[in-house]
Amino acid sequence: MVFHGPAINGILDEAHYREKFGVSNPNLKVLSQLKKCGTEMFVCGQNLAADKIDPKTLSPNVEIATDALIVLMTYQNNGYSLLSF
Repeated sequence: MVFHGPAINGILDEAHYREKFGVSNPNLKVLSQLKKCGTEMFVCGQNLAADKIDPKTLSPNVEIATDALIVLMTYQNNGYSLLSF
């Protein structure tokens, strides 16, 4: 699973999500459960840099990738399919 663009808001840690939106982050429990099930989750490092988002403000369940496209291409080369929403 790769997060980039506006989807990065959904992986903010509790404090930073609450600061930005005024409510608890409803995604954190799901992210934690996905991680426990072995789901690999990445966020685009290029996007973080371009939008000046501090990686320390993100859920610890998500790994920072150098570039989302590289992760996507690697997984597709290994037989995975891209589902874009």
